[in-house]
Amino acid sequence: SAFGFQTALFIMAAALSLVFLGSLSRLQKNLGKAKRKPKFTQIFSKSHNINNLAAARLFLFAARDVWFVIALPITLGSVFGWSHLQTGSFMASWVIGYGFIQGLAPKITDLNNKAKNNRRLLTVWSSLLLLTSVALAFLTSICWRLELSLILGLLIFGAIFAVNSSLHSYLIVAFARADGASMDVGFYYMANALGRLLGTVLSGWAFQWGGIEVCLWFCALFTMLTMVISRGMPEFTHQNTH
Repeated sequence: SAFGFQTALFIMAAALSLVFLGSLSRLQKNLGKAKRKPKFTQIFSKSHNINNLAAARLFLFAARDVWFVIALPITLGSVFGWSHLQTGSFMASWVIGYGFIQGLAPKITDLNNKAKNNRRLLTVWSSLLLLTSVALAFLTSICWRLELSLILGLLIFGAIFAVNSSLHSYLIVAFARADGASMDVGFYYMANALGRLLGTVLSGWAFQWGGIEVCLWFCALFTMLTMVISRGMPEFTHQNTH
């Protein structure tokens, strides 16, 4: 609101440059450096569990960013007439609330219960996310109290999404090899980044094509794929993930 979009980007770039220069001067040069350089093909996981989890993660984050990155802020400003401050405050609050729910996720899902079947947990929570996505897309398409249904729906979506994300983050650590954990976790987060890229690109294209309702139907499609992949995971419990 104070500086405009382009100037704000320059300010952010300047702040990140300071972080980069600080990293060069303060971090140990060998920190995180592997003793041997892996081949490119070794980046990709050979574990069926990790591949499935990475695929589910890809579509999970594509489902979020397909409406969050471009469609939502433009809709709040151009359709509902929100100011830059209102739009930014809502999106920041959404992210903060998302982080708060993530912190509570182990208690919500009772992950410390060693008898828990984690595939069932993944299926249940991804199914809840799918139902929320479909309901939100439908209500937006018929314009039923559009502003109210969109805002409340996205808050509910954010809470359920946070639990799904936390489950994935827990399981990647459980599945990772003791020798080569950084490679497995890195592959998983590479899928995370690819999902965000897919969601961001589609957010602009789908919004131009049919508005935020089309973006939300893409969101529903991606959450369905996440749920299907989660159901395909092998059964396992907290006890045998170590």
